Amino acid sequence: MSVMRLSIFSRLIIGYMAVFFTVISVSVYTVFQLRQFNDVTHSITDINNRVIEYGKELSDSFLSQIRHERKYMIMRDTALYDRFLSAERDFNQYLNEVTSLGDAPDRRDLLMKIKEYHNRYKALFSEEIELVRANKSYPESWYTHEKEKAVDGIMEGLKNLKLYTEQDSSEKIKRLGEAGIEAHRVAIAMIAASLLLGIAISVYITWSITNPLAVMKKKTREIAMGNFDKNLEISSPPEIEELAQAFNLMCDKLKEMDKMKSDFFSLMAHELRTPLTSIKEGTNLLLEGIGGEVTDKQKKLLRIVTEESNRLIELVNSLLDFSKMKAGMMSFNFTDSDIRPLMDKAVGEIEPLAAAKNVSLRVDISQELPIIKIDSERILQVLRNLIGNAIKFTPSGGCVVISPQPIDGGLKVSVTDTGPGMPKEILTTIFDRFKQATIINYNKVEGTGLGLAIVKHIIEAHGGDVWAESELGYGSTFVFILPV
Repeated sequence: MSVMRLSIFSRLIIGYMAVFFTVISVSVYTVFQLRQFNDVTHSITDINNRVIEYGKELSDSFLSQIRHERKYMIMRDTALYDRFLSAERDFNQYLNEVTSLGDAPDRRDLLMKIKEYHNRYKALFSEEIELVRANKSYPESWYTHEKEKAVDGIMEGLKNLKLYTEQDSSEKIKRLGEAGIEAHRVAIAMIAASLLLGIAISVYITWSITNPLAVMKKKTREIAMGNFDKNLEISSPPEIEELAQAFNLMCDKLKEMDKMKSDFFSLMAHELRTPLTSIKEGTNLLLEGIGGEVTDKQKKLLRIVTEESNRLIELVNSLLDFSKMKAGMMSFNFTDSDIRPLMDKAVGEIEPLAAAKNVSLRVDISQELPIIKIDSERILQVLRNLIGNAIKFTPSGGCVVISPQPIDGGLKVSVTDTGPGMPKEILTTIFDRFKQATIINYNKVEGTGLGLAIVKHIIEAHGGDVWAESELGYGSTFVFILPV
């Protein structure tokens, strides 16, 4: 099974286990190092320090023996001899205890030499006591000299024991410091590696889940804009792959339904245009009195029928144009043209509506306009839509201004009104099909929601761009750019 086929649950478990084992490895290494530190610390505190303390006790008890021994030899007091024996027992006890702590061969050798010198000292003193008690003559100076040699050996041994133990403690502390530095370096390296591994695993797992979702999100936006093509083909976990397959099925169904809707609109428009034209012409004939005398009330009703017929014919024509756009059948006849006559014509057609609403309508041309390659009829349709919309949403006493101006590589045309304006959140959606801006106090304005969608398609077919700029309470400006 490839990595990309692993389920989300499996990926998470593998990632968690990798991080878990990494953390365990760092923890085991840390525990091992701490145990080594503890062993060294124990060796220093429980052995070396105790050896030094026992060495001091040995020195004190042995010095006590020497004092009592010398006083006894002078005073022959039995109490002094007993104190000597007591000090001797203390010395032997401390010597046995420090010997039991001996964890190094050199220290054990020192203790053995101290013990041998002490035994030699005791033997000489015992012999001397027996000779003294028997009142026998003996070489006192020789015994004194030999005892001094034993005393010097013991004191030298105790001194060396202390020096050796202190040196051993110093070396252990030094090794402990070096081991601490090494452990710190290794621990930092392992922690850094663990963090990098954890981050890498987390990023990979997150990316493998979020990347397909991001692709689906992008595709969802395309669907929202009416693009149902390009099925999703993404490498992803099985759960997301199944979701992508369901998503593709949904796209196919939506595409099928969109085609059915477009076919229905096209068929409906074709079927409605002929009877609507007949109704309009019949109504005009009745208004002209062809069918006989028509009263004023009947004329009023016939004019209403005519207006509604015109509105329905306009809707049918918009639907036909929209159906052609969707099918890619809208034809264009591009020629080098001046846009000024088209503006004058559009303004002339809409000027009566502006006058009826008491709205000022003017074209503001301050510079020479370039000749551009356009389909005059389609651009005229764009101007009619934009100017007509501006008139609809401009209150009485307002103003609509058409401002063409040359720009680098093209022509920019702005249609500005003094209407109520639009909220910024709908500026990017008003060019969608069947989308109308909902503006307070202007719900009565009727429309199909296709005009701006057709405008966008025509401008983009010319290789240009179109957008809206607006702010509530400050009017709106619709801008389109046509390349030279």
